[in-house]
Amino acid sequence: MNRERRGVSAARYVVLTLLALLFLLPFYVLLRNAFATSPELAAARWVWVPADPSLDSLRTLFANDNVQLARSLLNSFVVAVVQTAATVLISAMAAYGLARIPSRWSRPVLVLTVLTLMVPAAVTFVPSFVMVSSLGWISSYRGLIIPVLFSAFATFLFRQHFAAFPKELEEAAALDGAGLWRTFWRVVMPNAYGIAAAVGTITFIGSWNAFLWPLLIGQDRMYRTVQVSLSQFLTSQRVDIPQLFIGAAVAIVPVLLVFVFLQRYLVQGVESSGID
Repeated sequence: MNRERRGVSAARYVVLTLLALLFLLPFYVLLRNAFATSPELAAARWVWVPADPSLDSLRTLFANDNVQLARSLLNSFVVAVVQTAATVLISAMAAYGLARIPSRWSRPVLVLTVLTLMVPAAVTFVPSFVMVSSLGWISSYRGLIIPVLFSAFATFLFRQHFAAFPKELEEAAALDGAGLWRTFWRVVMPNAYGIAAAVGTITFIGSWNAFLWPLLIGQDRMYRTVQVSLSQFLTSQRVDIPQLFIGAAVAIVPVLLVFVFLQRYLVQGVESSGID
């Protein structure tokens, strides 16, 4: 029996190792191409490790005035951080109202909120763009951030978490004289750090990787996000492979850091939301 268990454990480790290598393969290709020279990238024979890794592409990337990667990274950081913080705040307040404030409209509003998840995002681009344009928010942080602040998915996750939250704690706060607003901030939210971190992680990664909406709104070069700037290396006339890969390697670093430090909250948040 022990031998069978060791065999099963060994097989699991082998399978997990193969899956991990398969998962890391795109990152290896990204880094390999980022530091390879142009002749190595164009060579017919695959080179696993560049013979002479070079940072010339990195220096050229940040010196490119047409792309302005440093400015694009700053724009993406500002948009992602503000959108993440505002989305967590707005979604948490909306979800708590749906979960705890007695109203005959709570269920219909929740159903309508969930139904919006079935509407493709591309369908809303035209009316959203017309609205943003009429407000004069083209090529501005307001146009990049405000129209995408509310998240039906985040609201649903928070609502599921708050619905399972022990009412006894809120009742105890009410007996101490705390109102609904104070109970939300002093009792409920301090116990919702897990789901808040999960929602924040998902929102940050989604905002950082967003392309279509920043492409429509960030028409001025000063308001381009990093994903839009990277697309400048991929045109119908040419494809600048070295610059594209080194730019992608730089752009993926913040996402990797957020995911590495907050990945455990993703699972914890889904578990606390009650989703099977």
